[in-house]
Amino acid sequence: MGVDWSENHHDVCVMGPQGEVLGKGRVKDRVEGVARLHEMVAIHAEDPSEVVVGIETDRGLLVGALVAAGYAVYAVNPLSVDRYRDRHRVSGAKSDPGDARVLADLVRTDRHLHRLVAGDTELAEGVKVLARAHQSLIWSRQRHLNQLRNALREFYPGALEAFGTDLGSADALAVLGAAPTPTVGRALSVRRIAGALKRGGRERRLAERAEEIHAALRSSPPGRRDSAQSSRTRPGPRRPGAGGVRG
Repeated sequence: MGVDWSENHHDVCVMGPQGEVLGKGRVKDRVEGVARLHEMVAIHAEDPSEVVVGIETDRGLLVGALVAAGYAVYAVNPLSVDRYRDRHRVSGAKSDPGDARVLADLVRTDRHLHRLVAGDTELAEGVKVLARAHQSLIWSRQRHLNQLRNALREFYPGALEAFGTDLGSADALAVLGAAPTPTVGRALSVRRIAGALKRGGRERRLAERAEEIHAALRSSPPGRRDSAQSSRTRPGPRRPGAGGVRG
């Protein structure tokens, strides 16, 4: 993973072992930015020790959090990044997203030429405990969201249409709590959806968002499991004479 560091935000590029770009984005220099970065990595890694990070600094909140989480973090001299930049752009011009990719490719192929950042002070050890707990919770949450997405794809496709990649949002949790099955979801009124969204904490665009969710839940066909359940509970054809009065 390459991280192009700046004072207010960081551009991130997640790269696979063959140099393929698996994800990219921009995160803030705050705790929520660190959380977003962990989420991006969790999709593609099973253990923190698998993650190698290239970044142009060896200090700060972000570096401390990454080292403490168990990632291998390499501090790369900016002059080295300038030389590696020619691999990716003919012009050699700097761009933050482009440099994140350069850093990711650099630690993928040549990390042995750069310095591994170590956190061995008492303060660093304290940060390590908190950061690893933070990272572990985020990775666990992401795995549960992946499992939920797979289940909804078969059982409740309307929920996927309504919430997409935001299954962990307060809106999704509130509506799925009120309508845990496709049948209940299709019967849910706009007013009840708006009430659920309000209880979940939404304040803006309440009616508009409720209409969008209502349309998605009603327009999407039932999932395969929901269809199978309906067919099992639907009465079959009556046999001739069944239940009749014998003469």
